[in-house]
Amino acid sequence: MSSNVGGHRFVLGLYAALVAVGGAAGYLTGTFVSELSAPRFLFLVPFPPTPLGFAAYGALTIALVLGVPLGLVVYVSAGLDDDA
Repeated sequence: MSSNVGGHRFVLGLYAALVAVGGAAGYLTGTFVSELSAPRFLFLVPFPPTPLGFAAYGALTIALVLGVPLGLVVYVSAGLDDDA
């Protein structure tokens, strides 16, 4: 059971690291690329075309794109019988 906890901790750490990389990439894009238009999260929520706006957009997009499938995997795997 302790290896299962280690696996969960690893996956959550990897998820957090990937979200941070998405935020950093957005920040760097907003800093070094000129004349960018404002991004829209889910085509609805506009973010300002600033480095912090792009960082938030990048982090939220990666969090959603990776988080939804990860949440579905956790939900499905919780219902599986380990003895089967």
